[in-house]
Amino acid sequence: METRGEASAKGEMRETCRVSTQDEFASEEYALHRDRELDQPIARDQYLFPSDASGNPISYMAGNSLGLQPKSTKAAIDQELDSWATLAVRGHSHGAHPWMVFPALLAQESAAIVGAKPEEIVMMNSLTVNIHMLLASFYQPQDRRRKIIMEDYAFSSDSYAIRSHIAFRGGHPDKDVIRLKPREGEDSLRTDDVIAVLRERGEEIATTLFGAVNYYSGEFMDIPAITAVAHDVGAYAGWDLAHAAGNVPLHIHDWNVDFAAWCSYKYLNAGPGSVAGAFIHEKHHTAGLPRLEGWWSNKPETRFLMNPIVDPIENADAWAPSHPPLLIMAPALSALHVFTEVGMPTLRARSLQLTAYMRELITLLDTAEPGAKSRVHIITPSDSDRHGAQLSIRVPIEPFALIERMYENHGVLGDARNPDIIRLAPIPMYNTFHDVWRAVTALFAELKG
Repeated sequence: METRGEASAKGEMRETCRVSTQDEFASEEYALHRDRELDQPIARDQYLFPSDASGNPISYMAGNSLGLQPKSTKAAIDQELDSWATLAVRGHSHGAHPWMVFPALLAQESAAIVGAKPEEIVMMNSLTVNIHMLLASFYQPQDRRRKIIMEDYAFSSDSYAIRSHIAFRGGHPDKDVIRLKPREGEDSLRTDDVIAVLRERGEEIATTLFGAVNYYSGEFMDIPAITAVAHDVGAYAGWDLAHAAGNVPLHIHDWNVDFAAWCSYKYLNAGPGSVAGAFIHEKHHTAGLPRLEGWWSNKPETRFLMNPIVDPIENADAWAPSHPPLLIMAPALSALHVFTEVGMPTLRARSLQLTAYMRELITLLDTAEPGAKSRVHIITPSDSDRHGAQLSIRVPIEPFALIERMYENHGVLGDARNPDIIRLAPIPMYNTFHDVWRAVTALFAELKG
């Protein structure tokens, strides 16, 4: 079902460009005009684009897997290399960004992106390691309350982490994980169905851990509603924000989320395998939860006393066990700074424009020939409150081969997921309407061919 916001965005596109026919709307000239005179890209000039064989920038639609490199990345790394070269160990307390306080700088830049207080965020490790660290605190099976609930089509790493924690605590992974599937014939979970299972089986559930934006379908789940019901039935509410951070508006502190984790190499553009984020709501900072600790969990002022018993920091930093990896954190800081300058409301508004254009263009080209049967099916929810900057499209041919042909023949790079899905992600920070036009026309050219 199309929302009024998305319908308005489509109407605005046609009205502002005086588009009188479907052919005009589907034309390359329309996309170029919109980029040039109406809605110029937000920060495209701050990113590096791969080029095709002719030296032209490709239409990059895979930023939901790996964001483009900011032009500031190399200088950010060089700055810390220079500090290492000129300051050596004094770099921990001196230089442009003293290394001891680097995690706090990242937390400050991340706060508005996920809607949290800086002291509730610690940037550390990788995403799955952070999920393990957080489950050590927020999965406490007792008596009947032993189950973790998740979506059935979650990213596989989440499934592995959850099953391993249950097994590690002596549980039964095949019995103690509740995996929720969409209704027959549907592609996304309904919030009402999630809530119904929570209420029906609440006495068994210790922890919830859902992907806020599902990697496969692009579905944006109702975080506040599901979190509230999880708490009503006595469970901890956790969220994997891997495909949500930097993509959709989040207010995880106000939504009373207990814990969350995210990577920074997708929408946040911090580089492959870059440092991940963890959120622990402030209500848990001094609650005595068990956690895995290390030297960096200790208060800075007593850290060098080298006591055998930790003197814990009373914020999210208490969950950080080790020295921060500076040469990984440096590009993350420069990448996050762009989000501070632009702001999530601006990004979200453009994201909805790009996805509305992509969705309508797909619909037009799919039914362009009279009497033609639909060749594709968009499984991502159409309601603007239920998706981010990604459309997942079911296609009638092998998806990985299709993506490769779109790249080789048209300079368009998206990605695929088995068994029959391609994912196209128009990233509002740097993609254009012309990028979208190239991607969609390439898709149908290859389907026709």
